[in-house]
Amino acid sequence: MHGYYGPGPPGSASFLDTRVIPPSRSRQASAWLRPILTLLLAYGAARLCVWWQTPIPWMIGPLVVTSLVSVLGAPTASWTPFRNAGQWVIGAALGLYFTPEVGALVAGLWWAIALGIVWALALGLGFGVWLRRVHAQHLPGLSAAQLFGTTYFAGAIGGASEMTLIAERHGARTDLVAAAHSLRVLLVTLSVPFAMQAWGVSGLDLATPGAREVHVPGLGWLALLSLAGALGMRKFGRANPWFMGALLATMALTLSGVVLSALPGWLTAAAQLVIGVSLGVRFTPAFVHTAPRWLASVALASGVMMVMCAAFAWLLARFTGLHPATLVLGTSPGGIAEMAITAKVLQLGVPVVTAFQVCRLVAVLVLAEPVFRWWSVQRRVR
Repeated sequence: MHGYYGPGPPGSASFLDTRVIPPSRSRQASAWLRPILTLLLAYGAARLCVWWQTPIPWMIGPLVVTSLVSVLGAPTASWTPFRNAGQWVIGAALGLYFTPEVGALVAGLWWAIALGIVWALALGLGFGVWLRRVHAQHLPGLSAAQLFGTTYFAGAIGGASEMTLIAERHGARTDLVAAAHSLRVLLVTLSVPFAMQAWGVSGLDLATPGAREVHVPGLGWLALLSLAGALGMRKFGRANPWFMGALLATMALTLSGVVLSALPGWLTAAAQLVIGVSLGVRFTPAFVHTAPRWLASVALASGVMMVMCAAFAWLLARFTGLHPATLVLGTSPGGIAEMAITAKVLQLGVPVVTAFQVCRLVAVLVLAEPVFRWWSVQRRVR
């Protein structure tokens, strides 16, 4: 079931906790009923957004309605296997875009991707420093080391679960770290697609998936091979295994010129729905009461970062020849799956956006902890 935020003591991992339901019949029935009712509500919201012609309706609708009813105290729930399956499907769908021609194009942008990584790291460090200065006097229960760890990992532009786990190892307030990441991803996911719609950009992607038609035997093989990639990443403890494993496995096939099958439209829509639900159920009433000043600071900083990323994307577009909209999605401080879905639905350079976001995620996960340790030593030396 979905994680929840609580005002736990420093080092508590409330974001990653799950609600343990006693094995009584009523509890077991509730455990199944809550995810089903949440999905039905999300489906209705998605259909409404399709009718309203909102951007990314199958993700935005479920995300908004689930967030709202969860904050109001409704017993929403997200079943983890559904979320994993949604990430698996989206990862496989994005991997189909990496044809040999597209692979050569992305490889030629290595320098721009490297600049994007440096930008994301610098942006996260700046965000963390700002949070520390703003909240140094408003989190009296934290020691100087705990405040440093909390603000540092809250500012890093990485995955919420991964950053929270690393923060826990260093004694940070994990509820604040998780809240910062979840709120940032929510705001970016809601803001960027509507900004693209207002901008009037869509259908700019010249790259199309290597497979354009659904072939049942090929679809079966694609499912098995991408599942093997996901399970392999999970076995080795890699971050975001269901998304990354399926993406890398499908990329390898497509780059090799192997064409098995496209994915049905209804399947990718269902994947977007469960991903929207899995993000929306995090916003419980306890989340709203978790350090309101902290949440307000994160919201303000998220807006500033989106503007700064848009400016950086425009500058990068002048040197790459790519459309600024593609680079806005590639450099935005959102979640990798959410930004890639936006690029896919609006056809705004799926391979480029995916490459930027994947490389940034990997770099942050690899470098965040070593940089934190180095910076901690430097602070003690001073």
